Amino acid sequence: MVDSQVLPTSIIEMVYSARRQVLLILACVAWIEFAIHFSPQIEKFAHDTLAYRSGVSEDIVPVTYGPEDEHSRLLQTLERSNGKWDSSHPRHRLLTALYGFTKYKDGSQSDINRWKDLYKKVPKRQKLLLESAVDYPRKLESISRLLDVNVELASSIADYGLRFYNISQIELDEFIKEAEAQGKRIDKTSVTQGMKHFVRDWAEDGHEERLKTFQCILNSLEQEVRTIDAPLRVLLPGAGLGRLAHEIANLGGFKVTMNEWSAYMNLAYRFLASRPEQNSVSFHPYTDWWSHHATTADLKRSVTFPDQVADASSVVHVEGDFTTVFSGSTGQYDIIVTLFFIDTARNLVSYIENIHRLLRPGGRWINLGPLMYGTGPFVQLSLDEIVALSTRVGFKFRETNADFGEVTVPGLEVRGSEIAYGRNPRGLNKNAFQAQYWEAVKL
Repeated sequence: MVDSQVLPTSIIEMVYSARRQVLLILACVAWIEFAIHFSPQIEKFAHDTLAYRSGVSEDIVPVTYGPEDEHSRLLQTLERSNGKWDSSHPRHRLLTALYGFTKYKDGSQSDINRWKDLYKKVPKRQKLLLESAVDYPRKLESISRLLDVNVELASSIADYGLRFYNISQIELDEFIKEAEAQGKRIDKTSVTQGMKHFVRDWAEDGHEERLKTFQCILNSLEQEVRTIDAPLRVLLPGAGLGRLAHEIANLGGFKVTMNEWSAYMNLAYRFLASRPEQNSVSFHPYTDWWSHHATTADLKRSVTFPDQVADASSVVHVEGDFTTVFSGSTGQYDIIVTLFFIDTARNLVSYIENIHRLLRPGGRWINLGPLMYGTGPFVQLSLDEIVALSTRVGFKFRETNADFGEVTVPGLEVRGSEIAYGRNPRGLNKNAFQAQYWEAVKL
């Protein structure tokens, strides 16, 4: 034991000063821990701050950002080391979608082979009749050649995706090799739906459908008081290939953010937004489904896109899960537009709560879409239940006029009208929903 009396006074003072600093630090830590546990406001601040810094698998979008900032954030989010590596990792989902577009030819050829095998089952006498009347084998061969055009488009989407997302061909090849070794097949339906949205959103064939779908939303937004210098912030989750987002941006006075989770849709949008010329790409969107065609010429016809060049700098496109990627944007949006979106929720309550959280007080939620729930939703609510839940969360539904359709349920401020979705304008079928329109204000 050393006698403190033999030590110089300056050293003793230094020791006591260090002790005081340690005690002060411990006291501060204890106060912060107490505050976080007992103050909801401080707890939320701490959560948001830590979440923004932590670099989780789906990094949070900053409140103020632009297209270039978002691209940098996206590439960081996609890093393999960012979170647990499994099928839900953003890079894994992206590679799966790239696999689908890259191997689209295999899926298309399997369809052709199946059709040819089925034709073999037709009795010889009937084959002679078919071949003399309509030359059915020639139809099979011509469709096969047309599908090659679609294969080229799918390959172009994949090639551009590799460059945009900074992924090497070697990495994709290794991913595909491993997937095939495990017996995994491409999701051809998601690839096909991604490409068919070129028609719905960006081709002349989809004009009438867009006019009926978008116009009520655009007319409502057109009435908003705004200026170029002080634009209103608009968010569109589940934006698909983004045509509505671009139409809103074209109105002027809006700062538009679109959001999409599907890697297939995101790849298709990134390709589309890279096209510098109008109607510069053609493909045959109707060749993979032979039902409901009046003529074989309609079945084979090509569609060109984009009918309007998409200015990628006019909107910010945020990829990721709507319920998590905007965690740092509480109260930051003036308007949220949900088009054919809310019924895609695994947890509809989370969607509604998140919409309410992201809007500023007095902000507006505009919705148009059906209630066609997907696979495995936690809850499936009827329209009146959605209104009751939204009201409880903190929304007040506004009265709208007959331009938005007829009142669906007496006493509810919701209107319904028949809206086509993904319809072939020359087809013999009628694919449509009684879509529900409402406007609700955050109290």
